[in-house]
Amino acid sequence: MHPPPIDQGTVLIIGATGGIGRELSRLLSRRVRTLVLVDRHAERLEPLREELLARNPTLGVLIHRCDVGAPREVDALLAYLDAHFVRVDVLVNNAAVGDRSLYAEERWGRVEEMLRANVWLPALLTHRLLGPMLERGRGGVLNVGSGAAHLILPGSAAFAATQRFLDGFTEALRLEVKDRGITVTRVAPGPLWDEGAEDVTGEVAPFFRISLARCAREALAGFERGEPVVYPGFGHRWVMRLLPLLPRGLKRSLGRLALRGLRREALLPPQAPTVGPEQPVLLAGEPSSA
Repeated sequence: MHPPPIDQGTVLIIGATGGIGRELSRLLSRRVRTLVLVDRHAERLEPLREELLARNPTLGVLIHRCDVGAPREVDALLAYLDAHFVRVDVLVNNAAVGDRSLYAEERWGRVEEMLRANVWLPALLTHRLLGPMLERGRGGVLNVGSGAAHLILPGSAAFAATQRFLDGFTEALRLEVKDRGITVTRVAPGPLWDEGAEDVTGEVAPFFRISLARCAREALAGFERGEPVVYPGFGHRWVMRLLPLLPRGLKRSLGRLALRGLRREALLPPQAPTVGPEQPVLLAGEPSSA
């Protein structure tokens, strides 16, 4: 499989200001010709743009506010790309939305938001942008998901299900475009922490938790090597490779243990979020702010 056309290319990053998206923007700003940064938090896009231009004054940076849960806004984004004659060489789908709640107690609006951001959006954007990549014989799709795709995870049933979609979608797509100049990779991180934030997680052993910056570096390196899936971090990678060897009954037992912990937490008074308002660390991945 060919390496993705990153150097002097045009990269579109969905969920650019949150977590892995922000760190990937910083890494790619040194190499690409143009970055298209998309996020629903418009107030964060301009400061990120200024930071990236300070690193590389010749970089082209386009910013666009888009609520990925709103179909009309996604249509507007695609129209914006057409109007500005943007030819996307690499698509980074980093708009995962997650939550931690028993399914019956979850607001349907939140479930629908997860389905749109984690399933509908990457499927739509890939469908729209993959055809032109195939015509040019070069391109790349980097899907940022979660290790939750491989777990039985009470309290995150809808989120884990969307990650299973992303897993199957990426693997099948990868075979469809094999030997046609397109690199397709899925990144499945575990618990993450932001070096710029106070570390109050405490719930996850440091052996399994890595920084957002390191996660982004390993994701990009694996993408350039053409790996099908990247598990950032040694501890997380070891666990993810062990999981397929475990019988499903044992996985269910582990899920029951997680459920007991979740129910115990429900009896405790509410606490402040551990990483950020939209990044509960125990989702085994990074719900983005896109």
